Amino acid sequence: MNTRQHERICSGNGFIAALDQSGGSTPKALRLYGIEESAYSGEDQMFDMIHQMRSRIITSPSFTSDRILAAILFEQTMDRDITGIPTATYLWEEKGIVPILKIDKGLAPEADGVQLMKPFPELDKLLERGVAKGIYGTKERSVIKAANAAGIRAIAAQQFDWGRQVLSHGLVPILEPEVDIKSPDKAKCEELLKAELIADLDGIPDGQQVIFKLTIPSEDGFYSDLIAHPKTARVVALSGGYRRDEACEKLSRNAGMIASFSRALTEGLTAQQSDAEFNAMLKTAVDKIYEASIT
Repeated sequence: MNTRQHERICSGNGFIAALDQSGGSTPKALRLYGIEESAYSGEDQMFDMIHQMRSRIITSPSFTSDRILAAILFEQTMDRDITGIPTATYLWEEKGIVPILKIDKGLAPEADGVQLMKPFPELDKLLERGVAKGIYGTKERSVIKAANAAGIRAIAAQQFDWGRQVLSHGLVPILEPEVDIKSPDKAKCEELLKAELIADLDGIPDGQQVIFKLTIPSEDGFYSDLIAHPKTARVVALSGGYRRDEACEKLSRNAGMIASFSRALTEGLTAQQSDAEFNAMLKTAVDKIYEASIT
């Protein structure tokens, strides 16, 4: 683990940019960016276009380390270059922004009110590649849709199993058991989830830490005890489908929780904008999310 990067994540002011849309979510991300599916043919062209979008964001003068602590990358983004430099290297050495890798391969079908991560027997190989590329940590997402105790227990167990595997490679895991904002019993889901997360932290070896990426809670300050736990490096918030203004307003009422937004970060950015327009729009988003993250 890079000590300077870890100190930045643990104590820096700012937020984490989530630039990790993968195969299933890329067409929607491109559509919001003003590129219709008719503009590309096949996955290769699609991923070329999303990389152009991500490169434009990362190289923008509005994408700076005084506001952004880290960026979460899709595996293909890690494997590509920005201005001829490997993406993770560019982020850290040129921008001072910590590189993080999305490691899950999507969601399994719903059972017991949750969607676990799909099995991924090749995880160790991906983690080894991440280490070689200069990655600091990882992110892994599963989803809770109902307040089913058995399902939520399974979600937490899988997240921590993967987290310990990540830690064994010297990387810091971001555990992301997302609670669906449309769940009719969202607050009860959060209550069950927090109890599981705090209990499972006991299984993390002394001297090691994990990061949590969680839905902004229904009750303001609900995760304060999780934030204060010595084995928690940081608790970050996903935007979860909320528009930027609403996500920022909700986040600002949760002291110690910082943003890790995806759609709420790129909202309003389009391929058709001039660089000046694009950079101004991105700066507006970055500044607003930053302010919500330091309250």
